[in-house]
Amino acid sequence: MPDSIEARQAEKLKGSPVERREDPELLTGEATFTDDMEPRGTVHMAVLRSQYGHARIESIDTSAAEELDGVLAVYTADDVEASDAPGRIEPIWLLPDLKRPPYPMLAQDKVRYQGQPVAVAVAEDRYRASDAVDAIDVTYDRLEAVTKAREATDEDAPTIHEEAPDNVAAEWDVGDEEATDAAFEDADRTVSVDLVNQRLLPTAMEPRVTLANYRPSADELVVHMGTQCPHLHRRFMADMLDFPEQKMRVIAPEVGGGFGSKDSAHPDETLTAWCSLQLERPVKWQATRTEAYVSTGHGRGQETTAEIAVDEDGSIQALRVETYGDLGGYLSTWGPLMPAHGYALMLPGQYDVENVYCEVKEVFTNATPTEPYRGAGRPEASYVIERLATLAARELDMEPTEFRRKNFVPRDDFPHETATGLVYDSGDYDKTLDRALEMADLEALREKQADLREEGRYLGIGISCYNESCGYGPSEIIGQIGGQLGLYENGVVRFHPSGAVTVYCGTSGHGQGHETTYAQIVADELGVDYDDIEVIEGDTDEVPMGMGTYGSRSVSVGGSAIVEASREVVEKAGTIAAHHLEVSEEDLEFEDGEFQVAGAPERSMTIKEVAREAYLAHDLPDGTSPGLEATNFYDPENLVFPFGTHIVVVEVDPDTGEIDLERYIAVDDCGNQINPKIVEGQVHGAIAQGLGQGLFEGVEYDENGTLLTGSMQDYTLPKALQVPEYETDHTVTPSPHNPLGAKGIGEAGTIAAPPAVVNAVTDALQPFGIDHIDMPLTDETVWQAIQNATAEPGGAD
Repeated sequence: MPDSIEARQAEKLKGSPVERREDPELLTGEATFTDDMEPRGTVHMAVLRSQYGHARIESIDTSAAEELDGVLAVYTADDVEASDAPGRIEPIWLLPDLKRPPYPMLAQDKVRYQGQPVAVAVAEDRYRASDAVDAIDVTYDRLEAVTKAREATDEDAPTIHEEAPDNVAAEWDVGDEEATDAAFEDADRTVSVDLVNQRLLPTAMEPRVTLANYRPSADELVVHMGTQCPHLHRRFMADMLDFPEQKMRVIAPEVGGGFGSKDSAHPDETLTAWCSLQLERPVKWQATRTEAYVSTGHGRGQETTAEIAVDEDGSIQALRVETYGDLGGYLSTWGPLMPAHGYALMLPGQYDVENVYCEVKEVFTNATPTEPYRGAGRPEASYVIERLATLAARELDMEPTEFRRKNFVPRDDFPHETATGLVYDSGDYDKTLDRALEMADLEALREKQADLREEGRYLGIGISCYNESCGYGPSEIIGQIGGQLGLYENGVVRFHPSGAVTVYCGTSGHGQGHETTYAQIVADELGVDYDDIEVIEGDTDEVPMGMGTYGSRSVSVGGSAIVEASREVVEKAGTIAAHHLEVSEEDLEFEDGEFQVAGAPERSMTIKEVAREAYLAHDLPDGTSPGLEATNFYDPENLVFPFGTHIVVVEVDPDTGEIDLERYIAVDDCGNQINPKIVEGQVHGAIAQGLGQGLFEGVEYDENGTLLTGSMQDYTLPKALQVPEYETDHTVTPSPHNPLGAKGIGEAGTIAAPPAVVNAVTDALQPFGIDHIDMPLTDETVWQAIQNATAEPGGAD
């Protein structure tokens, strides 16, 4: 990892590992999170959640709860209905013929997943509110439940919504089915595999929290909350409450992580706001960890049958995939996106595959609704193609790295249009593979593997060559494929008369280091001191508009909006400077924050001096308005596609199933890097999360829809001692589609690590004839796979 430097040590800030300016407050405990706030008169809301995965509500008795001391109110769905608030979460991504049963804030007749809100209580403190919830008496008629997507489509599966009697919300496909089938018929060999991409629990350090304060005197609703997208949440809440959007302000103070779990609407946040409207006082709700696990949308959740057709020389001829996407009990805000456009379009990966066909069934189950989770479709797609690539290479007795290299999209074929309709912007896949192989010394590893097998030890080498799509846009295309939003970003750059600068952006950081990154960008663009730049995000009153932070879009889209706004500011400043220097604008040169007359550098004016003149407004060019600021709405012309190669080396103990992670090598390419230190941190965190999916994490339900992994005692997250020292490097292939040449990096490790580690473990277990084990690869799972293999005649050497 590069050493951090202070900003004053950098000759150019873009590309320098400047120390994060966010950290001192966070590390000293001085940062303010929503739960640190408690204005005078605040009361607390608690939520009664369904204990069953599927049940009919026969009655709700709130009388005992209402009589408790300190309890202000107890509300049910009938109260929400009586308020005339729509009270329903609507999906923001629509597919053709998508069935959209209502997702109410409070369940009315049925509950469809454990943890669904049934009633809320508001009391003077959170403990009394919790006691009140415990005192609510609900009579349920428990129904049969189903929590697996494929099983939910069986004829005898219970129906979850009458609007979707077969539990299928949408059937969707992409690619050319006929051509793909023909390619399979003609291919020399085919390989297939059944995969489960298990459900995951988002585990941000800070669970979801909301403080809503309705002020009747101003008819204004101010909501502080842990969110990744304040403007979108303002829209969600305004729609669900039928409250004027312009009278609502959503503020994200410090937010303790998100990973996608804080970009969707949930019942709880809007219920908090609704209670504040009813009681006309501040209302606060803070999820406990256990409560978060049952009520915050889960990630992933796919069951897939995938096939690849290849020729004897290793050329991929076709890819055919059938996937069941688990939506959970309701359509979440982004739910329909992930199994369709978020996943299936990325199935070709880094490979030039002419024939692709994927059909997707999006299925209701009696589980918590699924939502975007770090990668959101891209990890699932990469897992499919990278497992198939390894299995096909094994079928052909080829080195997996050479199989991949043979099928890479060639470097001179960018922009490259895939069989699923995407246009990859830029790439050089050989370069990241070459560097990773150089770092790993594959030849030496293969020799070591052979030597250890002679000793009865099982070393495995796994490779994953990933790419991903980031910076979704342009908005017109997003609308054409089902998005009910624009995916532009807003940036404002404002000079003050002092020469200081405030930057506003519609993204909303929650640990990524935006304040540092954006200040670096603007300092170089304007030529002003890094310390003279303030960055503001996460407040719908401060920032005109914004789509938020998710999907590794902030630098490529938000950063580009800031760049464009900065350049507009410089253009206006140039007009003013030319006027004062009595030359034409064409005769001016701008560098390092100073306008100079070409050929006469002694005649100059700094942009700070221009800013003062712009605000004095005593002597401005004709037609030039006072002030010096610009607002830009940047709508990307295309997505960006970062890529890389990760290699994992493991040793597996066949007696215990224990996996020893010996090495992890990552070479990533996210285009131009603004702050390599921040990029490196993102890579480290994402790899840990990816290894978590590969080795430790997985949501489990019982047959009744009861969550068995509902606490940190039951759900394993990777700890520092369980991950190796990472060996990282990068290449740089700028994107031609934005002014920064930047791509995204925040999700790379979550995409690359799961297939890399599964490929490594199955490589180690080749002597046992084991080609695939579903994640997570726990000691028990691996041990059982070995037992099963050795129990079969000829299953082991």
